[in-house]
Amino acid sequence: MSDDSTSMSVSALSVPARGATLSVNRSGTRSGPTVVLVHGFPDDHHVWDRVVPLLDDLDVVTYDVRGAGRSTAPSGRSAYQVERLVDDLVAVLDAVRPDGGPVHLVGHDWGSVQLWAAVFASSDDPRLRGRIASFVSISGPDLRLYGAYLRRNLRDRRWSRLGDQLRRSWYILAFQVPLLPEVVVRRGTHVVRRVLTRSQGLEAGHWSGSLARDAANGINLYRANAFRSASAPLPTATDVPVTLVVALKDDFLSPSLYDGLEKHVPHLVRREVDTGHWLPWLRPEEVAGAVRAAIEAGSEGS
Repeated sequence: MSDDSTSMSVSALSVPARGATLSVNRSGTRSGPTVVLVHGFPDDHHVWDRVVPLLDDLDVVTYDVRGAGRSTAPSGRSAYQVERLVDDLVAVLDAVRPDGGPVHLVGHDWGSVQLWAAVFASSDDPRLRGRIASFVSISGPDLRLYGAYLRRNLRDRRWSRLGDQLRRSWYILAFQVPLLPEVVVRRGTHVVRRVLTRSQGLEAGHWSGSLARDAANGINLYRANAFRSASAPLPTATDVPVTLVVALKDDFLSPSLYDGLEKHVPHLVRREVDTGHWLPWLRPEEVAGAVRAAIEAGSEGS
């Protein structure tokens, strides 16, 4: 955790959700626009520690997703389906903006994956309609579009692209093996931490003390959603303005994965950053800049 983040005043909330209790943190300025940042796997809310201080004039909300950090872990694979993650987001929005006012969403990795589901559902889901002012997506695609990307490259025999993404996503298949992945991440946490830290250009302080638990629980995200969601029908287009932040050196996601996204997101801005997957930690100023630009664009268009 950075020194700047520890000096900030943070209020903590405990928010009940369907099958879990979520640990929510709120900082910044309540009078500013509300920004909700959602972390991915195998992180907790601390992945945003270098971003939050750069947004201290905004109303900044972070939370540990179910199974991570100080939030509780539900039992059963189905409790980690993306629909339940959207339910969690709604619970957080109801807690921090009971007036139903709009918020700006920011997601990294699985945080981005689940927020795509919310964004695409927002025109039909009365719980979300009119509540999402913008979305900044970092290193996490909509799973339905991810599946379509693989099928399209298979159909068109674009073996190089297909093979490249499958190589990057090898762990998704590995996580389908029963029990073994949990044993590996729980007993070999120090090895996992060391490998990821060195290969991704991170620091030891990036990882929380609950990494072993968070990683073991988070494996259920892949088991509950990877094949079910990737084979689902494509979503209808969304009117929510989206800023896509692409890490050009992402070891897990090819930049070409997002080609054609504008067909589903008419109001799309694409920003490319020459860095790795953990962009919130490696280039927090880029994330803060994208958030501010999205808010300003929304203000100009209103």
